[in-house]
Amino acid sequence: MRAAQIHEPGRPPAVAGVPVPVPGPGEKLVEVHAAPVTPLDLLCATGTSYFGRPATPYVPGVQGVGTAGGRPVWFPTTAGMAPGDGSMAEYAVVPVADLVELPEGADPVAVAALGLSAVAAHMALSMRGELVAGEQVLVLGAGGVVGQAAVQLARLAGARRIVAGARSASARERAERAGADAVVALDTDDVTELAARFSAAADGPVDLVLDPLFGPPAAAAARTLRPGGRMVNLGSSAAETCPLDSATLRGRSLRLLGYTNNELSAEQRATAITMIAGLVAQGRLTVAHETVPLADAEHAWTRQSRGTTTGRIVLTMTS
Repeated sequence: MRAAQIHEPGRPPAVAGVPVPVPGPGEKLVEVHAAPVTPLDLLCATGTSYFGRPATPYVPGVQGVGTAGGRPVWFPTTAGMAPGDGSMAEYAVVPVADLVELPEGADPVAVAALGLSAVAAHMALSMRGELVAGEQVLVLGAGGVVGQAAVQLARLAGARRIVAGARSASARERAERAGADAVVALDTDDVTELAARFSAAADGPVDLVLDPLFGPPAAAAARTLRPGGRMVNLGSSAAETCPLDSATLRGRSLRLLGYTNNELSAEQRATAITMIAGLVAQGRLTVAHETVPLADAEHAWTRQSRGTTTGRIVLTMTS
């Protein structure tokens, strides 16, 4: 079979012929149809993440969509985080307990593009952020996959107004296509200026901020929250630290909450993936993505790492 392989951390994968893996006890062979190139894949392959230097060569891909036993499935892997291969191959071996059966009619590429990013958006809004209908939501980094999904999922949950923040013009366009009521440019690190922009775009105080950025955008967003408002952080794309002032935090009795998919049980993750795939099948959830054949994995990997794409790249196993 063909597979993309990381031979040296810090370098893109090369496509080569490798043996088809053999499932062991409690495992199934999955014929892979779609595998996204995600930020976690890129991070693990650097060899500098908190998971440590991966054993090479290995097949990257922390999630994928395919068929097992004739049924469409989504599956996770620990590629790059623990010894073993991932989803960027024509076949993958997956523990039966990790397979999530998908509803008929769910486009495998669209599900792969959303995947765990949409799980994070959904659970950060609902489980951690406790979003209820009628609330106003501010989504930072709304041009990314998590942000695009969050805008749509907040709308489906009944948010009355959704303000989005994104840095580049193309990212702001993606946020607008996702359905944001107002889109704010994050083209400055001036917290006071950003806070003024958010407030002008919002209809009064904000109830919930979804923050995959941290840094100055998060500090500015906090100033728009109502007393007792919530901010859920699930990333640090802008900075590892945030210049949030104590007066804002204490004066409004804000709730600052952290979120990671790692806290989910397998059952919670499966339920979220099933819901997301159902919305895909209904045509109610999508994100900007590109489809690239596995043969072009090296170039696709480089483009995704440099941010020179029109959305999440999804590798397909067909020529």
